[in-house]
Amino acid sequence: MKSYLTGGPAIRRVYPESVLAALSAEAGLDATSVLSADDLRAGRAADADWLFSTWGMPELDADEIRRGLPRLRAVFYAAGSVQYFARPFLDCGVRVFSAWGANAIPVVEYAVAQIVLANKGFFQCAALSRDPAGREARRHFATFPGNYGCRVGILGAGMIGRQVARRLVRDYRLEVLVYDPYYADEKAREDGVRKASLDEVFATSQTISNHIANLPATVGMLHYGLFSRMLPNATFLNTGRGAQVVEADLVRALREEPSRTAVLDVTLPEPPQEGSPLYALPNVFLTPHIAGSAGDEVQRMSEYMLEEFRRVASGASALYEVTPAMLATMA
Repeated sequence: MKSYLTGGPAIRRVYPESVLAALSAEAGLDATSVLSADDLRAGRAADADWLFSTWGMPELDADEIRRGLPRLRAVFYAAGSVQYFARPFLDCGVRVFSAWGANAIPVVEYAVAQIVLANKGFFQCAALSRDPAGREARRHFATFPGNYGCRVGILGAGMIGRQVARRLVRDYRLEVLVYDPYYADEKAREDGVRKASLDEVFATSQTISNHIANLPATVGMLHYGLFSRMLPNATFLNTGRGAQVVEADLVRALREEPSRTAVLDVTLPEPPQEGSPLYALPNVFLTPHIAGSAGDEVQRMSEYMLEEFRRVASGASALYEVTPAMLATMA
């Protein structure tokens, strides 16, 4: 049994020495180097049974995989989305596993925290409180319902969206509406939420949090017809992807009703282009894609893949395997 690291410089940040030592002992890992795409194409891992990777995973086509990795059984990807590289591996019968479960944890934590703050008017109140008199901040705060029983809209019921919804219901007793055409009624009842249309979510929710999968079909799906329906003091939170938002339409709705707020951890492009109105609008709050795994949080992803390898190697059921069918709807 033999395994290799591939994925560029992020490997050393994501895979701590404890995980590398365990993989060396249990998976025959050669931890002395990180192989590039050219190394894999040249057959320098031709004896590999397993590949361990993260952000920077090489993109190979099916012929390159068959020639350069003839024994490969699985790729363990210590990061989230596998959309850009997984299909050729799956076409070659190579199993693919992703640490999306680990990467979801900090996004869920971040989104829940921002929703709770947004329901109390934190963002604009904090900005308005720079005025020593504080009158505008107090007036703005008085328009917010707080968190008890407040209605929140969740867009997308994937792993992250469902976990956010569950925490809001369980820990904060919020009323949660969820938009997702693939979300089963049974799962909605299990999560304690109600399914709703996009129109209802945008027209009636105090805070709307986007977790829709980043797919060609979702590009530009959040537009003026929705943003213009937001409540006067509602907040739009985006930790999903910027491609789903028509930026000009969001800007228009925010200008028309300045008490609306946008909290954007993702944009398209990232960061916004120089001169974008997002920089100047006082009701827009930008962060540099910080919701996902960062700092020491990234090591959790390699720990998930170590445990996934142990399950696969022992013949136990995997928890985070990616299938061709899943690629049609997952982020």
